[in-house]
Amino acid sequence: MIERTLVLIKPDGIYRQLTGRILTMFEESGLKVVGIKLLKPKKEVVEKHYAADEKWMISVGTKTKQSYQEKGVKVDKTELEIGQEVRNELLSYLTGKPTIALVLEGNDAIYAVRKIIGGTEPRKADPSSIRGKFGTDSYEKADSEHRAVKNIVHASEDKENAEREIYIWFEKDELLDYDIADAQYL
Repeated sequence: MIERTLVLIKPDGIYRQLTGRILTMFEESGLKVVGIKLLKPKKEVVEKHYAADEKWMISVGTKTKQSYQEKGVKVDKTELEIGQEVRNELLSYLTGKPTIALVLEGNDAIYAVRKIIGGTEPRKADPSSIRGKFGTDSYEKADSEHRAVKNIVHASEDKENAEREIYIWFEKDELLDYDIADAQYL
């Protein structure tokens, strides 16, 4: 099924000049760029993207708390409190810093992009993925420095998020429809 998804190349990807290599990985897999822009996101945009959604913050907080427990670290904060901290770190990291927003289109684009970018923690991501290939950060280091993990890219998790996120970063008329030369082979 042909679908669209949002990808953000985060500031660490921009600062490290990985944009071309990242785009190449997506295009070589048959995904088509239908929207692209370089910007310094305003706080309002980043706040919409990482909405103060309690369900999302609890989910993030639960994953983070489990990660701590696996390492034997006791955490006194609730999942919601942890999720709020993660959100605040993400807001701080993306606001006003160079970011590339992309909309990619292709067959099962959301799944394909998630596979190409790899797991959230670069240290544990598949070595052939973007995060595994180019990332060196870890949750432990990010937590010790009270900042967001530098994992190079963000990608929509599912169809619902993709539809919401795309229109935070792009107007409808900024997304293009066109054919690529090898479409019949993909």
